[in-house]
Amino acid sequence: MTVELSGKVALVTGASRGIGYGVAEALVARGDRVCITGRNEEALKEAVEQLGADRVIGVAGKAHDLAHQAAAVERTMDAFGRVDFLVNNAGTNPVFGPIADLDLEVARKVFETNVVSALGFAQKTWHAWQKDNGGAIVNISSVAGLSASPFIGAYGISKAAMINLTQQLAHEFAPRVRVNAIAPAVVKTKFAQALYEGREEEAAAAYPLARLGVPSDIGGTAAFLTSEQSDWITGQTLVVDGGIFLNAGVA
Repeated sequence: MTVELSGKVALVTGASRGIGYGVAEALVARGDRVCITGRNEEALKEAVEQLGADRVIGVAGKAHDLAHQAAAVERTMDAFGRVDFLVNNAGTNPVFGPIADLDLEVARKVFETNVVSALGFAQKTWHAWQKDNGGAIVNISSVAGLSASPFIGAYGISKAAMINLTQQLAHEFAPRVRVNAIAPAVVKTKFAQALYEGREEEAAAAYPLARLGVPSDIGGTAAFLTSEQSDWITGQTLVVDGGIFLNAGVA
C-alpha cells in the first residue's frame, strides 16, 4: 500500500533502532519524509532501507558533535527543503551504580549526549526552518527524570534536565513552535535490555497494563505530539508508562 506524502519533514536523532526507529516508522507511516541519525553507519543504512529509501535519509555521527548536528540539519534541508519536526531521541547511559562514586567525566558525557545535544539540534532546526515556518519538537525523556532513579542516577538527572529544557524551549519558541516531551518507562530495546533481560515476565508484572513498552508505543505518542490534534499542547511531559506510576506508594 502506498502512503500519500504529508508534505511534512522530520529529523529524528538516534533512530537506527529502538525508540528512535519506532518514532521514524510512525512518521513515515503517516506520510512524512524523515532524516534519521545514528552513530553506526551500517545500522543506519539498514534502517533507511527498512523504512524506505524513497522517503528516508540517514546521517551518521555522534549526537553531541556540533559538526554532526549541523550536517544532519543541512542534509535534511538539502534533501527535503524543510524540517517541520525534531524528535530528540539520542541518548546514552554508560554507567550503573550510585552517584556518590560517579566519575564526573562520565557524568559530563551523559549530559553532553542527553541534554546539550538536544539543545544543539533544537537551535539548529529553529534557525534553519522553524523560526519562520513553525513546527514541533519532541524530546524523549524518561520516567527516570520524574523521581529518584537508584543506580541510574546520572541518566535520571539528565532526563530531568531534559524536561526543564522542554519547558524553556516551549516558552521561548512559542507561538511558532510547540515543544513537548515524552517520559517512557521501560521499553523493550537493546538500550534498556539490562533492565529486563532474563526476567521480562517478572518486570512486566509490576505494570498495571501487564507488559513492558515497545517502540511503537512511543512512536504513536510522538506522532500525536507532532500532529494537528495536539496543536494546543506545549511545554508538557506526557508519561507513557503502562501505568507503573500508579503503584507509587503502594507497599
